[in-house]
Amino acid sequence: MCPAAPSPDFPRVRGGEPGRRCCLVRHVRVPVRPDPERTPLPAPNSATEADVAGTPVDPTDEQAVTAATDAALAALAAATDLDELKTTQQRFVGDKSPLALANRAIGALDKSQKATAGKLVGAARGRVTKALAARRAELEQQHEQQVLAAETVDVTLPGDRHPRGARSPITALTDRVCDVFVAMGWEIAEGPELEAEWLNFDGLNFPPDHPARAEADTFYIGDVGDGRKPEDRPGGTGMVLRTHTSPVQLRSMLTRTPPIYVLCPGRAFRTDEMDSTHTPVFHQFEGLAIDRHLSMAHLRGTLDHFARAMFGAEARTRFRPHFFPFTEPSAEVDVWFPGKKGGPGWVEWGGCGMVDPNVLIAGGIDPTEWSGFAFGMGIERTLMFSRGVGDMRDLVDGDVRFTVGFDDPARRAG
Repeated sequence: MCPAAPSPDFPRVRGGEPGRRCCLVRHVRVPVRPDPERTPLPAPNSATEADVAGTPVDPTDEQAVTAATDAALAALAAATDLDELKTTQQRFVGDKSPLALANRAIGALDKSQKATAGKLVGAARGRVTKALAARRAELEQQHEQQVLAAETVDVTLPGDRHPRGARSPITALTDRVCDVFVAMGWEIAEGPELEAEWLNFDGLNFPPDHPARAEADTFYIGDVGDGRKPEDRPGGTGMVLRTHTSPVQLRSMLTRTPPIYVLCPGRAFRTDEMDSTHTPVFHQFEGLAIDRHLSMAHLRGTLDHFARAMFGAEARTRFRPHFFPFTEPSAEVDVWFPGKKGGPGWVEWGGCGMVDPNVLIAGGIDPTEWSGFAFGMGIERTLMFSRGVGDMRDLVDGDVRFTVGFDDPARRAG
């Protein structure tokens, strides 16, 4: 066990409008609707706004269209920040706004009225759209100036920042996982990130036409990554950036004599576009146990102990049937623990199963004498559901305001 687990809370830096990555943990402002029985509703900005907003407008009534336009312009001008502007936009420019409803009503008019009404409503909507764009530009500039003012560092002053940075939360969690299994007597096994295709796929019971072997999912290196289909490639002759740490399990079987108990942490690579839940480089830890008479009961007991060591004594796991090429039977693992961000509940954690006999044979182990189980989880995913990390990109940005919240205060004090 790790002697000092990271603090469950970490500082969050409040950010600005959506799309600007000036913050580290995303926040969503949820407007709270007042209870009319307890709190009186605030008075509208003006009588015109109260009368017009959300009320259908007769597209042939020039006075009504003008009133709706003036109310929209006044509301846009009164918006003091980008969140308020977004709410105002939905109210006066959205699909259910008065001018939008008036525009849809033109279709039901007589031919003699359509042209005049269309010109009137179109001009009004154009004015509102132009005013919205102008106000958004003003507020964006205002917000940017506020951020720059808050984050400006006067380089002429003596430095007052702590010279020591913080450990990466990925490194900290990986070390903690390793501590749990080392305490159980397991070994830590590592392998190359540039791996033979046979060790990454064929030896793990992936058929030649398996979707994971497509170049849309795997980084091929050398003569195998030339655009040919998997079935046209000479099997086992190429190199890949490993798509999982499972090749380390196979290497462990080839270089060790059973019984084998190894944990395999490390980086893996897939051709994913970077977004809030995917990165082309990610981190895993996988476990492999080879011994006589192992069963799913041993696997379940190991993962239950691991879950309690990671998430507390009340944590528990459950298995859901699944399919993986290298295990049979296979299951997905869910974990429940009271400290989960968002409240107690079940969350998908990883995959597991009994090692397929074909994989044992590929590793030089007799499946009639030995059996084994394996499991694997993602480091980033574990951080996301256990520590409330909302965006995987925050884990690799390296901003100290984010990483310092995961650091051990005792280490920093020392």
